[in-house]
Amino acid sequence: MIVDRLVEHVLQLDVALMASGARLQARSDEEALHDLRVAVRQLRSVLRPLRGLSDIDALEVVAAAVGHASTPLRDTEVLLQELQARGLAELSAPRRQALEAGRDALLASAEWLLLRNALEAWPAVCRRAERLGDLQGLRKHIRKRLAKQQRKLAEALRDPAHDRHRLRVLIKRVRYADEAYPELSALPAGTAKRLKAAQSALGDWHDRLQWLQRAEREADLQPLCEAWRQALADAAQRSDQALEPLCRDFPLE
Repeated sequence: MIVDRLVEHVLQLDVALMASGARLQARSDEEALHDLRVAVRQLRSVLRPLRGLSDIDALEVVAAAVGHASTPLRDTEVLLQELQARGLAELSAPRRQALEAGRDALLASAEWLLLRNALEAWPAVCRRAERLGDLQGLRKHIRKRLAKQQRKLAEALRDPAHDRHRLRVLIKRVRYADEAYPELSALPAGTAKRLKAAQSALGDWHDRLQWLQRAEREADLQPLCEAWRQALADAAQRSDQALEPLCRDFPLE
């Protein structure tokens, strides 16, 4: 039954989130924040098609808040990786201190506490909605929402002045929704692989754009701007190449 699978999936993501949070608190590895954000994105992709169904979509709202709160921290992590790769330890040290403080602040934040509380309560909320009949026609509702997401991506891919930021968001939504509801998403064979490649290419472009924007505010980064501008242009070209095959996967109806 789809409600049973839905509850089970959210519980699995709850475990992944709490494990990532524990790793982040313990400073056990450098991938903890990244894995936490992936789990949040997967959770939101499970819940997004449920918007408007009773009050069970409230969990997606608090998950979004944690995602937004953690974004600047992840941007700093990626910048630190770039600086370390260039051997610029003198630029890394002060930003590392700020990152560590930000990680602690995230785990102590109201957003994180609300998410943990909402995850604890959500199975009971979902079951109550099921008993009240609010989840009747759930498969049809989800299928309709997924089709709408795919249609938005198809339109954005064909926009001559396409916004890479928006395309990156739409690709994430479609990709993770397909992972959450493969039997309802029904993407063509190989599409998931192409979505992942396009997301990666757009991520590279996004990172370099973020670095250049930070250099406008942080003078010690400005000597790197010339290299980053060239890297941004190269990443834009690669992202356009990765996006092109998706037009065949997402035709306009």
